[in-house]
Parts: sequence; structure tokens; C-alpha cells
Amino acid sequence: MLGAIDRDRYAVIPVGITREGAFVLEDDDPAKFPLDAAHLPEVVDNGTRVLWPEPGGDRTLRVVHPGGETEGLGEIDVVLPILHGPHGEDGTIQGYFDTLEVPYAGGGVLDSALCMDKHFMKIALQAAGISVAQGVTVRRRDWDADPDALRARAADLGLPVFVKPARAGSSVGVSKVSAPEELDAALAIAFAEDDKVLIEAGVTGREIEVAVLETADGVRASLPGEIVLSDRGFYDFEGKYLGGDGVEVVCPAELTDAEVAAVQEAGVRAFRAVDGRGLARVDMFLTPTGELVVNELNTMPGFTPISMFPKCWVASGLSYGDLITELVEAGLRR
Repeated sequence: MLGAIDRDRYAVIPVGITREGAFVLEDDDPAKFPLDAAHLPEVVDNGTRVLWPEPGGDRTLRVVHPGGETEGLGEIDVVLPILHGPHGEDGTIQGYFDTLEVPYAGGGVLDSALCMDKHFMKIALQAAGISVAQGVTVRRRDWDADPDALRARAADLGLPVFVKPARAGSSVGVSKVSAPEELDAALAIAFAEDDKVLIEAGVTGREIEVAVLETADGVRASLPGEIVLSDRGFYDFEGKYLGGDGVEVVCPAELTDAEVAAVQEAGVRAFRAVDGRGLARVDMFLTPTGELVVNELNTMPGFTPISMFPKCWVASGLSYGDLITELVEAGLRR
């Protein structure tokens, strides 16, 4: 995104967050954070500390350098929070910026929190009459107290099932279970990420995704794309971000005009069901009978060159750079 944003229109100040949670001033170098499977990028503490503006006062962003001197970096117009997972995609940082009265792009507190918690996301979708996969929610305390009862509930879903942390992301901690004896190990992997886990029935159908964007003219849906798997069990972290073998991201998907319209309508309905703001990627299954089953919404989807969200907008006539402009302008309007 650093390489694609319109530099004639925006002055960019990159801010990184270390593993310890410190806000640091980053180099404005698009090549600094490549997605290399052998060495995933990491924000390293360089000794700087970014000071966000306080509400009701001067809107200048400041940085304290390692030597102790403070530098003003200019007034903030809008923040583009390109963050996945807890503290970045779950409404936490959105609430922080709301408190600071700093405008930001993307989802708000409610839609971010809802969509980060797959359990409550499904409740919101079902309340809006949207089909979701059958499943059960398992909490660690209940599993520890009576695992046999939960194994029986999982067995009622049939096979395969997918076991996933309720509040992770990017397919972290997700396992496909094809035999009953695999369930316990899958739950252990998921519980390592979250103490609330979903066991969902596998849905037979094509994996269709549609990108939804809040524009000045209202909420728009892109042409749908499709995840085509060959020798990969499901669309996991490696397939999403590292270009792993056995997965192909195709956009536009080969669908009839009626199917395209139905997918776009379902995507917008799902977006509105969670009070969506800014953007979302809506993932769903198109079953052999023509039913659309929504799997999940991502309020800050991947933006890598192989990611579905930008690919679908490019296929719909919106360039990567113009897509970023739409996000920023939506944040400014808000």
C-alpha cells in the first residue's frame, strides 16, 4: 500500500507497532516489509515514540526521537489502520482513535468487533435472515469440564468439520477435521489462539468472495472472485499471504449474470447486517443447489498483490491506487 498510494494527493507518515505495543516512526520504504515465507516482516523497536494528538487540541502528530528531542510531523487528516487480528481489526484501535477524535478509514468499533468474533458475527447474520454454516461454539472451560458431551455435539455436524478460533484471523489456528480422532488435536491448536472456538460443518460448494466498499455514492460490491483449491485442504495462511501451492485466486469468477447479482446483493446485505463501515470482504459458499451461505466478513482484508479484495476491485475497473484513495476519502468524509 505504501507503494500504491497517491503521493501527489497524500503525505504519508508510516507508523509501526512493535510486538510490545509501542508506536514507532517507520521508514517510508515500500520494500521494507516483503511477505517472505522464510522471514516474515516485523516492526522492530527503533527507539522512536509516536505521540498521538489529544482530543480537542492541537492535531499535530509528534515523534520523540531516541535522543529525547520531539519533532512535529504535521496535522493528521486521517489514519489508515492496516492491521489484522486482535487490537487492530477487533474495534480496539478504532475505539482508541474515536477517543482521540482522530478520523480513520475502514471499519468502526461495532462492525470490527462483531466480525472479529465469528460467534457473534453469525448471530448478527442469522438475525438478518442470511444463511450461515451450522456449527457449535465451544468454550475452553466447557471442554475441560465435559469433553465427551462436546465431542457428541460435534459428531452431529458430520464430517468434515472446520475448527477455528472465534477471535483470530487470517486462518491462524484453523484446522480441517476429516476423522473423529482428529478433533481433540484441532481443538488444542485453536485453543492456543483463543478460549472460544467454533466447530463448523463443512459446506459443499464453490468458495466465492466479494469486495464491498463504502463510496461517496453509497455501498458498492465488486465483481465476485473465487478461491480454487487443488491439493490444499482449505484456504490457509500460507495460501492467503505467501502464494502457497494448490490455491488459485480468480477474479472475476465464472458465474452467470444472475449469480453475480445474487452474490453482490448478499455481500451488501451482510455488510449492512453488521453495520459495516468503510470496507469488507464477504466470503461465502455457492452450493450446488444455488444457495449462498455466508462464511465470514473481514473488515480489513488482505491487500497483498495476491489478495482477493484488491484483485476484485481491479477487475471491476478500480485501480489499486484509486482503491486506497476511496478508503481514505471515506474516512475523511466520516
